Amino acid sequence: MANTKEEVVESPEIHFEPLVNLPPVDTKTLEEDEEELLKLRARLYRYDTAGDTPEWKERGTGEVKLLKHAGKGTVRLLMRRDKTLKICANHHILPQMELKPNCGSEKAWVWNTPADFADEEAKPELLAIRFGNVENAQKFKAKFDDARITALNDEKGKGDDTPEKSADESSDSVESPKSPSKEDNAEDKEADTVAEKLGGMSVKDEQKEKITETKCSDSPESAER
Repeated sequence: MANTKEEVVESPEIHFEPLVNLPPVDTKTLEEDEEELLKLRARLYRYDTAGDTPEWKERGTGEVKLLKHAGKGTVRLLMRRDKTLKICANHHILPQMELKPNCGSEKAWVWNTPADFADEEAKPELLAIRFGNVENAQKFKAKFDDARITALNDEKGKGDDTPEKSADESSDSVESPKSPSKEDNAEDKEADTVAEKLGGMSVKDEQKEKITETKCSDSPESAER
């Protein structure tokens, strides 16, 4: 009877020594001096006005963090995309930043930032973020508002440290309260308008979910189509 089994030829294990031994590299994230106050998974959008028709564009899905600097006490928002870890949001939280709810959803917020450094240069942005559930959205808002209060107290503290002026100098320098500028009013109006247009955004988990129709025709879902 013929032997039908194939003979398996074992190859010898060959080991090559590396020509150059490279030492391990310690990668800096620039988060070493910061305390992590919050870390949640979310999806981020930005309001793009560069085209003919302003629209919401997805900026990335990943983990958003609120980080407090150990020395300065400032709090910044940092978000990186999944896998690539590319930064999609990076800015300090300021007293004037207010989270506004979106159209028909308790899981998303909209806010203005005068200087976001995601693209390595300061840019004013109108951003929207959506979480997987209402609980995470409320956690984010609570920590965000706490950071706003901290920033406001820091500004007041710096104001108290300024040298006192004499009565004559104070009377000469007293100015009437300034009314909100047109730019501030325009930003608030724009944030209110686009907040009403947001709806139906969803957090990306393992795979991209099917986008469903929403009542808000200008929502990020409509932009993705």
